[in-house]
Amino acid sequence: MDTDDWVDRNRASYDAVAEAYVDLVARGYPARDPHDRALLDLVGELASAVGGGPVADIGCGPGQVAGHLHGRGVDVRGIDLSPRMVAIARAAHPGVRFDVGDMTRLDLLEQSLAGALLWYSLIHVPDAAAPGVVARVARALRPGGVLLLGFQVGDEIRSPTRGYGGIPVTLRAQRRPVARVAGWVREAGLVVDLEAVRDPDADPPEGRVLAHRPG
Repeated sequence: MDTDDWVDRNRASYDAVAEAYVDLVARGYPARDPHDRALLDLVGELASAVGGGPVADIGCGPGQVAGHLHGRGVDVRGIDLSPRMVAIARAAHPGVRFDVGDMTRLDLLEQSLAGALLWYSLIHVPDAAAPGVVARVARALRPGGVLLLGFQVGDEIRSPTRGYGGIPVTLRAQRRPVARVAGWVREAGLVVDLEAVRDPDADPPEGRVLAHRPG
């Protein structure tokens, strides 16, 4: 698939499953997951430690993580490819700014962010484009600014035809080794603070990479 093709497919798929995703995945998260909640809260604390300011949740879906961070006093904004996801996020979290945007083409000002999240969103970007996304986000971080990535661990591409609620989709989702993702982060000039696998016996395990831009 060329770039426009997979971007369009991802957008259409998440527009289609948006309501089902809220019901099956997003509702009550991250409050019901103390491990993820603590790590997400750490992003807010680290952003505050470098003076606060914007934290971008890139690939925010229906806004559950951005809404949680907003409730913790974080100056957060959400960006997502799916207009339907953004509409749901705006309705659920009226105090947070949400915009429609393609993470492969975001125009982020250099050193404009105290923090950023790529929380299960880079999984839908092919390996050829993913390092560029990470580099773009890294440039947008101010010195000390933090980046957190969450993803599924493995080394394969999946192309499900049914999404949340059994709704037809044409998605691609890539599982990656933690070392590959951490390598992209280092190549972007960031210092990796954490490389971790959560639930290593799960199918799939969950990867976590936390990094910061050096001062």
